[in-house]
Amino acid sequence: MKSALRKFNIRIKTVFFFSFITVWISGTSQDWQNPSEKYKDAYKNYLSAKCPITKDSISHFVYFARDRESIINHPLLKHPMFKGAQIMYSWREFEPQKGLYDFSSLKEDYEYLKKHGKKIFVQLQDATFNPKYNATPEYLLTDEYEGGAVLQYNDEGKPEGWVAKRWNKKVRERFALLLQALGKEFDGKIEGINLQETSIGVRHKSDSSFSEQAYINGLMENMLALKKSFPSSTTMIYANFVPGELLPWTDKGYLRSIYQYGEEIGVGLGGPDLMVTRKAQLNNPLALMHEGKYTVPIGIAIQDGNYIGKTGADLDYGEEPGEGKTSRRNIVPLLHGFAKDFLRVRYMFWVNQEPYFKEDVMPCFSREQ
Repeated sequence: MKSALRKFNIRIKTVFFFSFITVWISGTSQDWQNPSEKYKDAYKNYLSAKCPITKDSISHFVYFARDRESIINHPLLKHPMFKGAQIMYSWREFEPQKGLYDFSSLKEDYEYLKKHGKKIFVQLQDATFNPKYNATPEYLLTDEYEGGAVLQYNDEGKPEGWVAKRWNKKVRERFALLLQALGKEFDGKIEGINLQETSIGVRHKSDSSFSEQAYINGLMENMLALKKSFPSSTTMIYANFVPGELLPWTDKGYLRSIYQYGEEIGVGLGGPDLMVTRKAQLNNPLALMHEGKYTVPIGIAIQDGNYIGKTGADLDYGEEPGEGKTSRRNIVPLLHGFAKDFLRVRYMFWVNQEPYFKEDVMPCFSREQ
């Protein structure tokens, strides 16, 4: 009898539970919001932003990628709102032979900018987005370092560039030595130095030596090596996406751990591509920047295509009606307002892409001190 009563009570509780769940779901389904659309309208708060952009707490730099020659006589040199230039230098260029370093190009750019009262921010390249160019030193491309670098592939399975094996201990050891040599000569002189983006087109199926956790560990070790080598200059990593994870649906804690670790050891956090309407960016790097409370510098780069709401990686990249050279809307004040208030950045890196930089950016920045 007791056994039958117990079973009856269990059935009653079960029916009640599922009835409650059914009522709860039906009552709340209308209020449910897609987590991936949490920030989809955030940019609308800045649609009314106008030029001119006046002096604020942000350090504004002009990003030249590898086109370092373009800093010569560039308008930024005479503009009070721009603190300096961000230039990309490859690992291969800095270490043409094992243990032999050549920083002559950086020295030249540093001295030139200094002469004009401007600073330099170094972006250290160990990844490329062109399969014809490998930024990793030649000596690393051997069996001793498991090839040293590996091809990256896009979503269509086509090679899109190379990346150093950041998950390989021996490769990281060589990278750390490069950072030490750079820091010894330039720490405290340059404004800052950043590691390239964490997003790479590599998976275990394309390289058997790769694993997600080894990659995260490798990124953290590179961050620590960077901070140790540059205790005075600003240090930063572009932490945007991580293989095997895509927030908010697939959250393995990878990207969050990079942000937490950066705050812990004093390495700034940033990302390329200020895309204020695209879910992927909004839910990953931009969300973590917005939601976190950081003491380290936060930075954002406006890179190729961003002035018309695209990235250089877009398959449909190009100008469309309403976004072309003659009819586009200038979104520079919107981008600035979003970065300043929503992301609370300390650095902005504006790509020197024409005609947008000359026609949209420069006229929008106030010359008043």
